[in-house]
Amino acid sequence: MSHPIEYAVNGSVGTLCINHEERHNSLGAVELKGMSEVLDLIEADSELRVLVVTGAGEKTFCAGASLDDLNSGALKPDAFQSVMHRLANLAIPTLARVNGNVFGGGTELALSCDFRVGVVGTRLRVPAAAFGLCYPPAGISLFVEKLGASVARRMLVASEAMDAVEAHRIGFYDYLVPKEELDERVEELALHMAGLAPLATKAMKELIVQAGRGAIDLSRASELSRLCDESDDLQEGFAAQREKRMPEFSGT
Repeated sequence: MSHPIEYAVNGSVGTLCINHEERHNSLGAVELKGMSEVLDLIEADSELRVLVVTGAGEKTFCAGASLDDLNSGALKPDAFQSVMHRLANLAIPTLARVNGNVFGGGTELALSCDFRVGVVGTRLRVPAAAFGLCYPPAGISLFVEKLGASVARRMLVASEAMDAVEAHRIGFYDYLVPKEELDERVEELALHMAGLAPLATKAMKELIVQAGRGAIDLSRASELSRLCDESDDLQEGFAAQREKRMPEFSGT
């Protein structure tokens, strides 16, 4: 039997795949434990530059937290939120390869990534209000932070179903492609980001997250800027520009 969470590394790009297609890649206690273990590996891997998050198959990216596990008590809501928080706060850039429809907490999984690539012809919906559930505060904060209060109301309060074109228009998707172009576009984006200076990308990601949550810590910003200014990577970037070649960043 295959593991419900698969993880592979190709060069400096890691890919986390929810491998439970028959359950629409929903996240139960086993899947969240597996994701947490993968995040442990990622946080300890100094060579990794980019993480891609996706689901198995072509039908569903992720259907969110497993309702069966929630109803049985096997899954506590805090466990889902904890993993989403860790994903959202990874130092490296993250890219959601949204291979199909997105439901419930699957939307939060995608929003926990820095970038989202969607597929034409798919749809998304958060049905919490239709079930009588109140979406957790941490998740609501993420919707507002990433999409704004107006769009958050449409998705959560109105439980509006959206097609991929509308999801792209409101900013849920950064990129929208035909199904047959998904892999090529994701690989192109991941390799491009993996080739950037890691200290600079990590610094700017951290500060963007701070800004989205209300304010940038200027002391921390100054520290991050100094680390970049004094880095070998900055000198390599300047040298590569002068010599008209691709830079080879070390992350130092």
